[in-house]
Amino acid sequence: MNRCCIQISTVLGLLMWQECAQMPVVISAEPRQLVQTCFSQADTVMKHQYIAEITWKADGSPFAAGKYSRAHRWRFDCGIEVEASASPSVVPLPYSREDAVDPEEAFVAAISSCHMLTFLYLASKQGIEISSYHDRAAGYMEASTGGKLAVTRVALKPEIAYRGEAPPKTVVDSLHQAAHEECFIANSVKTDIRIG
Repeated sequence: MNRCCIQISTVLGLLMWQECAQMPVVISAEPRQLVQTCFSQADTVMKHQYIAEITWKADGSPFAAGKYSRAHRWRFDCGIEVEASASPSVVPLPYSREDAVDPEEAFVAAISSCHMLTFLYLASKQGIEISSYHDRAAGYMEASTGGKLAVTRVALKPEIAYRGEAPPKTVVDSLHQAAHEECFIANSVKTDIRIG
């Protein structure tokens, strides 16, 4: 019997679906119906905690003058460590690092990754065979309606290759809409997310 995938683990926003035996999946021609079936009991079943350790150490630079390095390290519960920094577009070099991930990039990656994984899951349950998925997502930081800087919008531009015949555009659009509506990260942010 097919089972709904509801347990997730995450590293830098990369979600991985794992099989759970609590709820059977009902395959439907309408992706939204499939999502509702799978996630209807989410409030009672899904409660997870995610840990990220963020470490920064002074490098002897004049801290009070703002001339200190923004380089730091992210460590996740699986043991992966990532070099991070403020974006050089926000904090000029040499106080930031070009060769490190900045929070804004990670935010965009988390949105794109979550959307992709939800899309792939829904497509697989519809019997749609996908051979590759590539997205060059872009986030835009600008003044929000409250006048504060924020990543106000993210544009996803997925390119999908199918095994065999590609489904009709209406089916793909429906899957993207359902994936957007059920993406955990998209549901957690105010950012305007556009697909296409």
